[in-house]
Amino acid sequence: MHNDPKGLTRREWMRRGLQSGAGMMLAGQTAGGAASARPQREPTAKSVIQIFLWGGMSHTDTWDPKPDAGRDYTGDFDQVIDTNVDGIHLSSLFPQLAKQAHNYSLIRSMTHGINGHETAAYLMQTGHQPGERLAYPSLGAVFALFREKHYKGLIPPYVVLTKAAGRFSEEGFLGPLYKPFATGGNPNAATFEVEGIIARGISEDRQKARRNLLRRADTLAESMRDTKVIGEMLKARDTAYELILGSGKEVFDLTKEDPKLRDRYGRHTFGQECLAARRMVEAGVPFITINYPGGWDTHKNHFAQMRKQCPELDQGLAALLGDLKARGLLESTIVWCSGEFGRGPRVDWQPPWNGGRNHYGKVFSALVAGGGFKGGHVVGRSTERGEEVAERPVYPVDLLGSIYTLAGIDPHARLPHPMGAEAYVLPKPSDQVKSGGLLTEIMM
Repeated sequence: MHNDPKGLTRREWMRRGLQSGAGMMLAGQTAGGAASARPQREPTAKSVIQIFLWGGMSHTDTWDPKPDAGRDYTGDFDQVIDTNVDGIHLSSLFPQLAKQAHNYSLIRSMTHGINGHETAAYLMQTGHQPGERLAYPSLGAVFALFREKHYKGLIPPYVVLTKAAGRFSEEGFLGPLYKPFATGGNPNAATFEVEGIIARGISEDRQKARRNLLRRADTLAESMRDTKVIGEMLKARDTAYELILGSGKEVFDLTKEDPKLRDRYGRHTFGQECLAARRMVEAGVPFITINYPGGWDTHKNHFAQMRKQCPELDQGLAALLGDLKARGLLESTIVWCSGEFGRGPRVDWQPPWNGGRNHYGKVFSALVAGGGFKGGHVVGRSTERGEEVAERPVYPVDLLGSIYTLAGIDPHARLPHPMGAEAYVLPKPSDQVKSGGLLTEIMM
């Protein structure tokens, strides 16, 4: 389940585009599989922005504070602040999100009990237990599959800013056509040079000249453009070039945004990733993952790292929610923010950790907003010190099933498998997986 974390290079993206003709058989199967699934309700979500806090963010230091638990649990963070929704409190590190509580809901009883990065990430992003016979696709790959008939944009349907979201193959058995397009680059740079789209040191005129030379040289393929396979290959090539040289790359040009708005998001990598994600939603991209730069694996230097990262998360996420709301996009866009698990509620003061928090899958928090999720609510509760679920356990299958349902994707639809194996979007109820049920209390 391991995956190269680097983004696709320009050459690799072109290569995959040219190979799409060879993948038409699988693509035909996936189209049939998607068409056979009947949504259970009218969809409210057109796009999803997943903010993946890989490494696992501490719930008790952020969105489920326990200020009276004592220093062995609170460490340096024993201050909480009110939000604009009565009864909802956050860590004092989140003043901007405190003003936006009416736009999101918090799940304070996420649980799965797994403490390994790879296995927990796989479960959180697929809904399937690790170690099964099949390697299932992630939520983003499933969205790419089910949206392929309707999404006609130039940008790939599943985009990751800026590196792959987990240490597993996100496309699973669906194959490379559904692998996320990892942008690489740095959106906070003067020019967001997306690796695989902009070739460094080569002007647009030179790239266009190369394209024209290739067309003149490949006279055989051009003469067979009307044939199915060759025609699809050339179409994929032309689409790739349009992404490189045409209107597709405009989505990644953050210089077109008002500098004051860029400041509001924050002139740091995460803030500008959030702004880029909003632009992709406007372009109709079905699924965007923001893979938080640097991660949250805070075994050591936990409190120092939280002082740096929490304000960035607060600024970027609050600006994203407010901007989507102001543009009328929040109603049709799900924003989901969590890690693969949380961090231990009890601080580990012993060497070599010296005040760190370790992996913790028993209970942790997630934030959801938009796309049919209500704002201003809290789902579930953890115990007094944040060590266990006290009420309303929410398992990965519950969260992912709710997202699929709001997007009009049947959580139990059959997935196309290249060898014909029986596989479904999420485990069937007969599989007897742990579930607390869909998040109907916060679904419109």
